[in-house]
Amino acid sequence: MKTIKIILGIITAFVVVFLATGLLIKETSYTTQIDINKPIEEVFETFSNSENIKKWIPEIKSFEVINETIGKTGSNYKIIIDNQGQDIEMTQRVIAYVKNEKVTLFFDAENMLKRDDYIFKEKNGITTITSNSSCQSESYLMACMFPYFKGTFQKQDQSYLNNLKTYIEERKPSIDNF
Repeated sequence: MKTIKIILGIITAFVVVFLATGLLIKETSYTTQIDINKPIEEVFETFSNSENIKKWIPEIKSFEVINETIGKTGSNYKIIIDNQGQDIEMTQRVIAYVKNEKVTLFFDAENMLKRDDYIFKEKNGITTITSNSSCQSESYLMACMFPYFKGTFQKQDQSYLNNLKTYIEERKPSIDNF
């Protein structure tokens, strides 16, 4: 009987800690970064061109323009992602767009609200992209889980930046880039 009480006490402690996580941590934030051996103009143009996104984020099944504004800020897109055989629909809104400097995107994807702030800098022909990301949830139980998946989110976003680097560095420059 004493063993059962100890086990129930341990389980209760884990449940309380898990549920307290959602009350104490409202947002999960992390940073990723990549250096690309190309000029900032080429990197930014490739990154910003919605036709290229499937080439560096392989899970994207479709990318549809809802509305696109002059200057890109305020533009909205509908994205469908294949998540291990299950389609997830999300919307993407461009919050900020400063050519060759910054792109801030906001995603709403079924209980996950995510903000990615991409900063572009160039030094000696090498472009550095730094992404500051934050995730929140509309669901309390999901909010309890997000802090425990921070490493997974960061690893996934880093793999997308690695894919972008490979795509940009390996592709042949188009005539438009000259």
